[in-house]
Amino acid sequence: MLVLLGIAVVVAGFVARINPLLVILIAAIVTGVTAAVGPGVDLRALAEAGVTTLTAFGDAFNDNRYFHITWLILPVIGLLERAGLQERARMLIARVRAATAGRLLLSYLFVRQATSALGLTSLGGHPQMVRPLVAPMAEGAAEVEAGGDLPDRIRFRIRGMSAATDNIGLFFGEDIFIAIGSIVLMVGFLEQAGIIVEPLQLSVWAIPTAIAAFAVHGVRLLLFDREIRRDLAARDTEAGQ
Repeated sequence: MLVLLGIAVVVAGFVARINPLLVILIAAIVTGVTAAVGPGVDLRALAEAGVTTLTAFGDAFNDNRYFHITWLILPVIGLLERAGLQERARMLIARVRAATAGRLLLSYLFVRQATSALGLTSLGGHPQMVRPLVAPMAEGAAEVEAGGDLPDRIRFRIRGMSAATDNIGLFFGEDIFIAIGSIVLMVGFLEQAGIIVEPLQLSVWAIPTAIAAFAVHGVRLLLFDREIRRDLAARDTEAGQ
């Protein structure tokens, strides 16, 4: 029953609002160490259990080291943001007079969907693309149109629409790539049911859905520009009164 102490650590850590990663790590170590507790156990056995648990963490990290390369990029993005990446993105888009938030996001939707269809799903994403570049550029385009700062309501709407655009482009674009996990899963499931299909066949049928998703969300983005203009006009009217 001592192995259940790991659950107590998780509950206590979350109640105390400690960093979740640290809580999970400590809970795993506690579970691994207490699993070695038994009749006649000594401190040496506990130490060996702790070493075994840490070794398991190291083996898991080493076996998945290529996956963890992605996480090494996040500190780099943080440093770029601190150096003014978002401000530079706003300044860059402010020079393009024809740019609006909706048009910019529509262009990003096309690029995101096209690259995902080629299997390049890591080229976009919320932490590495939307937060540092896409959302600030969309906000910058709206600020030029507004002639100044944006109300918080519009700013948060732009950020939400930026994230949604990335999600839609990835979700409906990646299924066109024949080696994506969802295609492989469907091929395997159908094969178990006695239905033999080629991955390319499923990918081809994903193209009409991707086109429809692009058209529907593209219209939403163009209407989003009209919504921003309407909100800005209402703000100016209220300020004039």
